Amino acid sequence: MGRFELQEMRLHGHRIAYRAGGSGPVIVLVHGITSTSATWDAVMGPLSRRFTVIAPDLLGHGGSAKPRGDYSLGAYASGVRDLLVALGHERATFVGHSLGGGVAMQLAYQFPERCERLVLVGSGGLGREVSILLRASTLPGSDVVLPLLVNRYLLDAGRLAATLLGRVGLRAGTDVAEIARGHASLADRDARAAFIHTLRTIVDAGGQRVDARDRLYLAEHVPFLIVWGERDAIIPVRHGRDAHALVPSSRLEVFERAGHFPHVDEPARFIELLEDFVDTTEPATVEPEEWRELLRIGRAA
Repeated sequence: MGRFELQEMRLHGHRIAYRAGGSGPVIVLVHGITSTSATWDAVMGPLSRRFTVIAPDLLGHGGSAKPRGDYSLGAYASGVRDLLVALGHERATFVGHSLGGGVAMQLAYQFPERCERLVLVGSGGLGREVSILLRASTLPGSDVVLPLLVNRYLLDAGRLAATLLGRVGLRAGTDVAEIARGHASLADRDARAAFIHTLRTIVDAGGQRVDARDRLYLAEHVPFLIVWGERDAIIPVRHGRDAHALVPSSRLEVFERAGHFPHVDEPARFIELLEDFVDTTEPATVEPEEWRELLRIGRAA
């Protein structure tokens, strides 16, 4: 099954690009920062044989609009929710990679009635440590430096990957290719502004600013899968292991040979894992009264 074509709709006056196909239970795939829905190309087709698969380009990324606006996790979560509803779906299994993991967690927290299952892949928001490359991009003046880093001649020659990405611990292959492709998009001024606005809401010079671990107790009541690459140089695998320890009911799968993009490094394994997770779990159903009690107990704890 080939690549899904990019489609468009307007939400709140802005162009939203997305890929969708298949039929059956709904799975929403949310990409990471500077990435796009294309990061899921290798898994969307096979998954669509059994599921309705939706993969948006988040606002500020890919084919979606890049306005001056709100690029917080809450705004992203609301945007994914709105796209889901606009496409005629009420609930879904949410799969988030990197930044998309933070978005998926925020969505499950803001709209628990929409979340059947939660899958985090090399997710942000679970610890302080993050790649020096992202931390440096939050510093004053980064908006001036970034255009030099994404000079198309450097990208075409492959020197960016060899000299910059390799120096911050990224192994040759998928990680370098995916990060380089994402940074190439920053040659566009509006995309670059959206990137900086997004990054500064979640990362500062010391690392990740957003920490969702204090709300992970809520995930005890949602089927929860954590996927990580053992060789992840962007966000350490320890974050996944720590999150699993905080939520004993969760399932942790570490891809020993993968980096920050396990769904790209080992797509067949990723597909098999996700299908098995859906097959062996029941969709979460949290009533308002139950949710209120969970929040009261968690707050008291």
